[in-house]
This record gives sequence, C-alpha cells and structure tokens, in this order.
Amino acid sequence: MTESVTETATRIDPKLLEILVCPLTKATLEYDAAKQELISRAARLAYPIRDGIPIMLPEEARPLED
Repeated sequence: MTESVTETATRIDPKLLEILVCPLTKATLEYDAAKQELISRAARLAYPIRDGIPIMLPEEARPLED
C-alpha cells in the first residue's frame, strides 16, 4: 500500500526531532502531529511545521495556553 503525499508531508524525521531544540531554552521539543507543531514546554511555545519544515523562529511560534 502506498502512502499519500499528505501523510508523508505530515511526518517529521525522528532523527531530526532528536537534534532540534528550542532556540530560546535549548530544551527538547515534543512533536504534535495533529497540529503540525513542535512544542517547547520550557519556553511555553509551539513552533509551526510548514510543508514539512520546522519554523524555529520565536516570532513565528504561538504561545501555549494554560
């Protein structure tokens, strides 16, 4: 069975996730596949993933709610 382009684009390489850290706190990130975001609990920010590319700019991140 073949994967659709959408399914492939919505995944992030586990090896990439291992090396990416929050640019503000240098803490590890959690991957939210449903929202296509990388979550930094330490900075309380969610960095978007657009077209399979993590946007690791604090000004592009959305603040996490309580």
